[in-house]
Amino acid sequence: MNKLSNLFKENNLKLTPQRYAIYNYLLGTKSHPSAEMIYEALRPHYPTMSLATVYKTLNTLIELGLVQQLNVGEDNFRFDAKAESHPHIVCLGCGRVDDINELELDHINQIAQKYTNYKISSSKVYFYGLCAECQEQEKGDR
Repeated sequence: MNKLSNLFKENNLKLTPQRYAIYNYLLGTKSHPSAEMIYEALRPHYPTMSLATVYKTLNTLIELGLVQQLNVGEDNFRFDAKAESHPHIVCLGCGRVDDINELELDHINQIAQKYTNYKISSSKVYFYGLCAECQEQEKGDR
């Protein structure tokens, strides 16, 4: 909380209870929720909070480097409090998004740079497939 509070103060931003709740919610989940999912989860505790507040807070958290936005296709944006670069996998059946831990892909920036005249600063890697639950469901549908 102190780190978050200090970061907001350094950037002349007010750390409201709603902003704290949104960030805390992201820290406490591995589900990579959308803004709408966050809004629905927090609405019982903050009934006056609007969806616009959630979007604005997420944008602020992204700008501060605390959260990353994931575009998992078709304008389906999800959010992750694990802000450092890491690969994700998206289920084509149910839309679930997971981190792929311990798969180091930092070297792909250097490899890609060899084939371009760009100085590559970052990359986002997404894999797509079917999660275990959707695979089971697919087996049952046969």
